[in-house]
Amino acid sequence: MISFKKSKKYMSKNLIERLNEGPVLCAEGYLFAMERRGYLQAGSFVPEVVLENPEVVSQLHREFIRAGSDVVQAFTYYGHREKLRIIGKEKLLEPLQKNALKIAKDARSEFKDLDLMVCGDVANTNIYDPKDKKSLVECQKMFEEQVAWAKEAEVDFIIAETITWVEEMKIALKVIKDAGLIAVCNYAFRRDGKTREGISPGEACKVLEDNGADVVGLNCFRGPKMTIKLLPEIRKSVSCHVAALPVPYRTTEKDPGFLNQTDEGCDCIPGGNAFPVALDNLYCNRFEMGEFAKECASKKINFIGICCGAEPHHVREMSVALGRKPISYKYYPDMSKHYAHGTDKTLKKLNTDAAKTL
Repeated sequence: MISFKKSKKYMSKNLIERLNEGPVLCAEGYLFAMERRGYLQAGSFVPEVVLENPEVVSQLHREFIRAGSDVVQAFTYYGHREKLRIIGKEKLLEPLQKNALKIAKDARSEFKDLDLMVCGDVANTNIYDPKDKKSLVECQKMFEEQVAWAKEAEVDFIIAETITWVEEMKIALKVIKDAGLIAVCNYAFRRDGKTREGISPGEACKVLEDNGADVVGLNCFRGPKMTIKLLPEIRKSVSCHVAALPVPYRTTEKDPGFLNQTDEGCDCIPGGNAFPVALDNLYCNRFEMGEFAKECASKKINFIGICCGAEPHHVREMSVALGRKPISYKYYPDMSKHYAHGTDKTLKKLNTDAAKTL
């Protein structure tokens, strides 16, 4: 059984104080990253990796920190009771949750010179049904057990995310606030830009602010451009801080969410839907994510991040776009030294003159 020792207070300021001063960068995306590395199964998407190969999770935490993330998010996303039930492993719920929290805290402790925050995470339960009162009770129980473990681990705040129902999000929010913790509440909006009830982003986020949310916004489903599209309405509707964490994929007006995407250049994708394991041809490069971070900052969207599909090179470029030089900036690209495309005077002219012919 994992227990949490009282930890040293690393943070000089809490999340809200940090956001009051400027952008906070939050790297997410562990689910897809672990699937690509071969430690997690697409479909069920259960983070068993935190128990089976914890060192892999630790390494990704390190890479995101070195790239400039201000937040170490415990990999508890989809590590809830319903997800474990569907693979017949509910007995792993508590050890999975606690190990994920410990891994995140241990990763922070490796970077004592950085003012890092550790956050817990709760997500869409997949059992919420507005017509089934029993499901509301079960949702609350699921959120309560996860929040209790996160509080025991002394996280700095909790993110409730990828929730498509206002009422389900309200349940998560109440549980977080009843535990006395800072709550970041991020919806995932469907194709028409609304919640499952049909409520607009601005109205949906205002409901959360009115119910005590500290930060409101959106994550997942949408790429940078389709996420930006919804932000002005949210920013105008609330006075609290706003969050934006898109997936790094080029979703469009035609297909604003990545759950239903086609790759016109490929005819061998089983079923034809590029989600979730054949989205490669729609992938955003690092500079697109950097531009997204800059645009968010210009719109006073201060909780900035990246969701499913994220890799450290995206996070580093977002950090640089915000005017920072993270640890891994040491290896920031310098094409002046490239044998063909470089400008260094010591390079052979034979090669630089031929660059455009290669």
